[in-house]
Amino acid sequence: MRTIMSKTNLLLLPGDGVGPEIMEEAIKVISIINDAGLSDISYDFADIGGIAIDNHNTPYPDETSKKCLDADCILLGAVGTKKHENNKNELKPESGLLALRKSLELYINVRPIFIFDSLVDSSSLKPELLKGLDIVIIRELIGDVYFGEPRGFKDDSSDKTGYNTMSYSTSEVERIADYAFNVAAKRASKVVSVDKANVLEASQVWRETVDKIQSNKYSDIDLSHMYVDNAAMQLVKDPKQFDVILTGNIFGDILSDEASMLTGSIGMLPSASLSNSKGVYEPIHGSAPDIAGKGIVNPIAMILSVAMMFEYSLNNKEISMLIKNSIDNVLKSGFRTKDISPTSEFINTSEMGDAIIQDIKNNV
Repeated sequence: MRTIMSKTNLLLLPGDGVGPEIMEEAIKVISIINDAGLSDISYDFADIGGIAIDNHNTPYPDETSKKCLDADCILLGAVGTKKHENNKNELKPESGLLALRKSLELYINVRPIFIFDSLVDSSSLKPELLKGLDIVIIRELIGDVYFGEPRGFKDDSSDKTGYNTMSYSTSEVERIADYAFNVAAKRASKVVSVDKANVLEASQVWRETVDKIQSNKYSDIDLSHMYVDNAAMQLVKDPKQFDVILTGNIFGDILSDEASMLTGSIGMLPSASLSNSKGVYEPIHGSAPDIAGKGIVNPIAMILSVAMMFEYSLNNKEISMLIKNSIDNVLKSGFRTKDISPTSEFINTSEMGDAIIQDIKNNV
């Protein structure tokens, strides 16, 4: 394996709940790859989410924002606490995550949906529907109802109303569609665009724009459209019909969590949130406060996020595959955390991380 010695400044945002636990396992992976002379990654820490509210009275402190701007890439654990869940929106931990995405212009979210062969029986779906599963969801990340204005509350003593705005502009759709079609060109040249154009004006702009982009620039890519409710059904009926799924922010949020369960556990999948120059990598699961501190969280999604960082930000697919293959080897050997164990026998978070580290050592 070739030596990679270019200096990389990495920012670690452990966050809340299980975030610090899984981040410890990610650091182990980075350290072993550094020690092997395959990378030269230095890292710093910053607060985001609930821990940032506790320490700085804001979920996305100025210090964190500056460190994010200065970093080459970012690893994020998880955000969310029961302690702060009833705060005003601007003081909710999740507002820090939205602020991070907006401030870095992270409009691309890449969520690979795949299953290790040794876990085919862990899913609630039949193995024949899953073996060889390989989907990538391209989700627009900084538009839609999560960021639309106006939003807020209308207070009436007898009938309080909350309201949000779903909107998409042509330019917002064009840039995420461009990315999805380019991904498809390197895969099976097939895109399914998911919307709700039979009801929503925002989705009508979405569909019109995606059609126009495809006909003008990507006529060699097979494009089809699917309403989000049908897409949700089709994902569990026949998941391997999909290759690249292109969709908006809220639909992508929901569908990617649904799709994660095809793999047997939400603790198995990573994601990349990308701008034109920056990458933030994180597991798709949340902070899981109910199991935080118990040492039972599955660290594989976090470690796979490290693998995605090597591929997308550091342009080293070789190390990315090394990490993924080591996870595969460990699972084939029968190691399981609680969420993917078919029995009452399982190993803890640190033990899973150590097993993966040992396999990486054996193969560098």
